[in-house]
Amino acid sequence: MRLNRCLRKQNFSIDIDRVAGLIANTQKQSGEIPWCDGEKTDPWDHVEAAMGLSIGAYLKEARRAYEWLAQIQLKDGSWYAAYVNGVPIDRTRDTNLSSYIAVGVFHYYLITGDLIFLKKMWPAITSAINFVLDLQGPGGEICWAISPQGKIDSAALLTGSSSVYMSIKCALAIAKILDENMSVWGKGLVRLRHAIVNLPDRFNKDKSRYSMDWFYPILSGAVTGQRAQQRIDTSWDKFVIKNKGVRCVSDRPWVTVAETCELSLALSATDNMHLSETVFSWIRNRTNSDGSYWCGFTCPEMTIWPKDKNTWTNAAVLIAADAIYKHTPACRLFNHRFWSGSMQSL
Repeated sequence: MRLNRCLRKQNFSIDIDRVAGLIANTQKQSGEIPWCDGEKTDPWDHVEAAMGLSIGAYLKEARRAYEWLAQIQLKDGSWYAAYVNGVPIDRTRDTNLSSYIAVGVFHYYLITGDLIFLKKMWPAITSAINFVLDLQGPGGEICWAISPQGKIDSAALLTGSSSVYMSIKCALAIAKILDENMSVWGKGLVRLRHAIVNLPDRFNKDKSRYSMDWFYPILSGAVTGQRAQQRIDTSWDKFVIKNKGVRCVSDRPWVTVAETCELSLALSATDNMHLSETVFSWIRNRTNSDGSYWCGFTCPEMTIWPKDKNTWTNAAVLIAADAIYKHTPACRLFNHRFWSGSMQSL
């Protein structure tokens, strides 16, 4: 209730305690956070959900989530793509899924300042980033995965590589705090940014119909400034349905709450706060009776689909809201100015 009173003072209409509470109630005793009750867990969405826990002040639960990941990390620094009750059901080792722990742990540190926990998680982060950079392609792109049979899939995904870019940035920020020299990571980051900004042919063009390929290069901070604004303007009408939200796929009339929140977050990252809040307002009331958020809905029918109460969707709402309303010190995590300027004070 303390959180709710604080948010009312800020004229913040999201019931953060109930939304974060859904994530906490879905979390297993082990620390694992599945998509929803009875569904799988993947490492990226698990971390996203843990970030939502931190924003909601479920700090013990967030720590348990990261500790669970560290406990099941594979020897090469990766994780399998999907688990159920800690048992792998998809043994693909995805680079994007395996690197996002750095973003989550840095997010936790920004909120708590817990240096002891940062040091505890450092070995897992180090192994994860080394795994990813071992799979960096000749143009700087990141190969997306190693198959269950052990074969490297050299295809690169723009969304995935952009998310990896954010992960490496956070890992380097943690290294700086811990006074660890990881200059090789910095070189990999520079090569990756060059690929994202200048080498579009290095990435799978079939995925360009997905809205995440549009805004993730901005959200990650790889594309900034005028380039970012041009990118937003060029594909706005392709993906955005005014007063509804963001299509998951350009040729389908399906708006998802997570993609809408992530576009809002990308706009916040560029300090376009008015437009960010406008986009966020479109999904603010897309809630179930318990205060949790829909996963998505069709337009113009407004049919809710699917009806799952996903932990990662609700976490995305909290992260986007935090960036706008500045509820926690982690509100700046994706902000481009933070990385270019005030990050130096860490």
